[in-house]
Amino acid sequence: MTFRLLSSAAALAITAGAASADYSLTILHTNDFHSRFEPISKYDSTCSGEDNTAGECFGGSARLVTALEEAKARLDNYLLVDGGDQFQGTLFYTYYKGKLAAEMMNKMGYDAMTVGNHEFDDGPEVLRGFVDSVDFPVLMSNADISGEPLLSDAIMKSTIIEKNGEKIGLIGLTPQDTDELASPGPNIVFTAPADAVQGEVDKLAEEGVNKIIVLSHSGYKVDISVAENTTGVDVIVGGHTNTLLGEMDGAEGPYPTMVGDTAIVSAYAYGKFLGELNVTFDDDGNVVSAEGAQLIMDASVAEDAATVDRIAEAAAPLDEIRNKVVAETSDEIVGSREMCRAEECPMGNLVADAMLDRVKDQGIDVAISNGGGLRASIDAGEVTMGEVLTVLPFQNTLSTFQVKGSTLVEALENGASQMEEGAGRFPQVSGMSFTIDPSAEPGSRISDVKVGGSDIDPEKVYGVVSNNYVRNGGDGYKMFVDAENAYDFGPDLADVTAEYLAANAPYTPYTDGRITVKE
Repeated sequence: MTFRLLSSAAALAITAGAASADYSLTILHTNDFHSRFEPISKYDSTCSGEDNTAGECFGGSARLVTALEEAKARLDNYLLVDGGDQFQGTLFYTYYKGKLAAEMMNKMGYDAMTVGNHEFDDGPEVLRGFVDSVDFPVLMSNADISGEPLLSDAIMKSTIIEKNGEKIGLIGLTPQDTDELASPGPNIVFTAPADAVQGEVDKLAEEGVNKIIVLSHSGYKVDISVAENTTGVDVIVGGHTNTLLGEMDGAEGPYPTMVGDTAIVSAYAYGKFLGELNVTFDDDGNVVSAEGAQLIMDASVAEDAATVDRIAEAAAPLDEIRNKVVAETSDEIVGSREMCRAEECPMGNLVADAMLDRVKDQGIDVAISNGGGLRASIDAGEVTMGEVLTVLPFQNTLSTFQVKGSTLVEALENGASQMEEGAGRFPQVSGMSFTIDPSAEPGSRISDVKVGGSDIDPEKVYGVVSNNYVRNGGDGYKMFVDAENAYDFGPDLADVTAEYLAANAPYTPYTDGRITVKE
């Protein structure tokens, strides 16, 4: 696979020889905002007012408002779009659901967004309320929603908008496994992305549209595959895998990543960056140049005062919950996406230990937590309930059940099956240990599984605790759906974790080798 990024010189050379009908468009874009209306720390978690004043924070709606106003003032022709997952991640979503996201996106003047999997976390009803509240189209091409009355007349597969006299076709994509990742209900059927995109490209072409942008909440690798397996797609604005592109440390590829003549961009997550891609099309709609960067929303971007005031107003009802100190930790509890979806992580150990401790007198042997359910780190010092809820925002409950050892191994294989993609199904555990070989084929990566220090018995029945999302098949854990003696209505996982932290204060984060990843 070859990535091609047009240099400035090459772009200028192409543009110089093109017809006078060349059309330039700047695509401003965000993705995976996850209700981070307030500034975030360098760990992508809650940032204190003191640290924000000291210039150590990033993002937040107030900075985005300023950055967008400045961008729009200097640009002749622009489009503002979002790659999905505005929902979920902080107390703001827990309290307001999609209402505050709709308000802020309308304020910023978005032109369109795609549906992310987290837009389905509270089912079609909450998503419908959001769609009805925004001033722009919400798109999703790779799903049959005809059987879901709440959404069938609300979400389009694609749309056409006009910018400076030219028609731009926009197509939405959501993860094909959204039925595993969220709660869309039984009436929506998700389909393959490339086929869905090509179908909409062909329809748009019949309407004379030759400039096509896909808003894809499907992940960087899927975006590359879509670019390789479709024709007529000019730009893919990505999301879902929180992919950083550009020349900075940690970037997974260039910004934009060129696959043939298709430019792929993404802007990491949480409002930490604003993507800005400058595209020039010739008269036939071909991309002749594509250049840009992710603009970091650090302290150099002033916060819009009116937005600061509005977010503070919206935060007021949350303060009593947010500010309650529940425990203390001697060091940072690392819960980063990069670590918790690839190896044993301190936050994974904390949460899994807390789950197992709560039900240890119920004949439960092991705990399994999906790494994707851990959404932030916690800084050293006092721990507030707000911080715990930022780590565990999904209102999941403890689930206990019984399965054979062979099923537990199958579950671990599922957890390790997509680790190279950073998938949220990666298992964090307690009461057990195992080894992963990432170089092996999915389904044969797990070995040396021990429960309570003894080799796992494939025929023995073990007691397991997880969260209700995993127990009901989320993140591919379908082997747990028919488990024996399942009870999904235990206490809230955030409350369990907060109480465990309090009981063990001051808590000392740790890893102990329960998960070994072969190099």
